[in-house]
Amino acid sequence: MNGRDLLERLHQFTDRTAMIWHDQACSYHDLLMRTEVWRNVLAEEGVQPGDCVAFCGDFSSGTVSFLLALVANGNIAIPLTRSVLSRREREQRSAYASAVFDFDENDEWEARSQSVQKDHPLLDELRQRNEAGIVLFSSGSTGEAKASLLSIPRLLSRFAKPGHAFRMLTFLLLDHMGGVNTLLSILCNGGTAVTIAERSVDAVCQAVQDHRVDLLPATPTFLNMLLISEAYKRYDLSSIDYISYGTEPMPTTTLTALKAVFPQIKFRQLYGLTELGILPTKTHAEDALKIKLGGDDCEVRVVEGILWIRARTAMLGYLNAPSPFDAEGWFNTGDAVIEEDGYFRVLGRESELINVGGEKVFPAEVENAILEVDNVRDVVVWGKANAITGKVVAARLTLETPEPLRDIERRVRKHCRQRLAHFKVPAFVEIAEGDLHNVRFKRVRRIETPQMQTVPTT
Repeated sequence: MNGRDLLERLHQFTDRTAMIWHDQACSYHDLLMRTEVWRNVLAEEGVQPGDCVAFCGDFSSGTVSFLLALVANGNIAIPLTRSVLSRREREQRSAYASAVFDFDENDEWEARSQSVQKDHPLLDELRQRNEAGIVLFSSGSTGEAKASLLSIPRLLSRFAKPGHAFRMLTFLLLDHMGGVNTLLSILCNGGTAVTIAERSVDAVCQAVQDHRVDLLPATPTFLNMLLISEAYKRYDLSSIDYISYGTEPMPTTTLTALKAVFPQIKFRQLYGLTELGILPTKTHAEDALKIKLGGDDCEVRVVEGILWIRARTAMLGYLNAPSPFDAEGWFNTGDAVIEEDGYFRVLGRESELINVGGEKVFPAEVENAILEVDNVRDVVVWGKANAITGKVVAARLTLETPEPLRDIERRVRKHCRQRLAHFKVPAFVEIAEGDLHNVRFKRVRRIETPQMQTVPTT
């Protein structure tokens, strides 16, 4: 499915509501009209098919119709958000942007052009195929963010067959693979995108209640915050039929609590990477932490406990780094998995694995145990350098109510001794005042925060 096919698909849903933005409905007819206006604007601004165009803003009728115009025009879109302003100029250069459009909270916009010193062979490859593209950046937490170049027709191939038309919240940001997949899924199936001005628990719940959202995509961290806040008691969330989650491992304690609070909701784990797109998954009927991967245009294999994938939706490559694919097109996801009866359980990122004297510790396993301790609101676990064992397990907590560090440390370590092998028991415990997640509601690890209370092993 190319840009023209996509617009033809949208014309089938003319009278349906495409988006709710600022609590106002925008029909598919209105969205398509705005798309045509944007195509004229692109021509007036000198944007040619094949040009790389950056735009900054959250989900809105303006940004979505602008993205559709770029796809229809055969451009390479570079969605950015205000949350990455500190590295924005660098990312625009990495993606070879020749034009930049800025959108504010009210959809007012301004455009500017910028010179591009050179081009990239992967961009030429996409242009030669007359395909629209999109550049998405990794988080860049361990260095410069990598610019993944993906083909829009390849991403759209997942939606060739029409599916259910959900009223879905746009929780993940537009510069995130999950956010792009959410948008394409909504549009290709004639659904409704319900946008929010902020991604707080109360704002999300208010939007679900007001606009009868039936599918909520979120992160495990956000869902844990929903439970802790008990916001579900203050709002009517009965319209939700499905909750999908991904981007990080789901704690067993969180999923168990969610199922108890929302027995009528079906939970579905999604799996994807910026480099591969969101892949076809099937959640185990009895265990939502297990997923089946693979199928049409997607192959999987496990090499020494690490998941490798070859998929049609995979990126062409990085614009600012060497290709990560092997000679046969396989991609090392870096995710450690256990395969059970054809289903996979994701243990965590291999890069986050803690080597304690030769023993392997996955942070998610320790986090699961600590979340069972009374008064623990949230936790992140990481490896702290140690002269004898190389690394030891360290845990950073936030609490429901204030408690002396020594007391919570004793209770955490006692509980972990009962649940885990001795080398997995935290040797250091810290109490943090602020949140343990980033703006994308994903746990942040490997950050040594100064001026925290710390209790070492005694």
